[in-house]
Amino acid sequence: MKLRQLEIQLQKVRGFSHPSADAEQYMTPASLAARMIFHAAMNGDIADARVCDLGCGTGMLSIAAALLGADVVAVDFDPAALAVARENAELFGVDITFGEACIGDVDLGIIADTVVMNPPFGAQKEHADRPFIAAALRTAPVCYAVLNAGSIPFVTTYTKGRAEIVEKISAQLKISKQFTFHTKESLELPVEIVHLERTL
Repeated sequence: MKLRQLEIQLQKVRGFSHPSADAEQYMTPASLAARMIFHAAMNGDIADARVCDLGCGTGMLSIAAALLGADVVAVDFDPAALAVARENAELFGVDITFGEACIGDVDLGIIADTVVMNPPFGAQKEHADRPFIAAALRTAPVCYAVLNAGSIPFVTTYTKGRAEIVEKISAQLKISKQFTFHTKESLELPVEIVHLERTL
């Protein structure tokens, strides 16, 4: 499947019915999801790999990985989001294992080849991305994450001795108005697709 075909397919993924502002529940745009997962696939980290989507939401990254040949396990804390994710997976005819769990200090007991994730940036709760990065490094030797632009110095320091940044790709995250504090109909935030590899 080509990149453009993947993006078109992913535009069918349903989003959150009642998103939480505190949990920063924004659906990853199809264009961004396709770009990240296709890039990871070109690196050999998706097809025929066990892929874990941490904080999967309604399944955008999970479905993208499954469409490109991954064996996917997806985790989220929100049962309502997981219900939509299961419906989305059924719509696409992909087999994904979903699990309900909070991403924190507790080991999820998942072993994977690759982690993909679009974690909270910490806009509502400071350092909300840290548990996700830590969980990713416990789960798989390779991780692709959508992170707030300018996060590289923090990630480098936070993962020192555990992982290294192999590459970063500048991108845009388009957010549509969905919460009362949003003053614009849509907003494009600069982000970075960060490719981490465990060193231990």
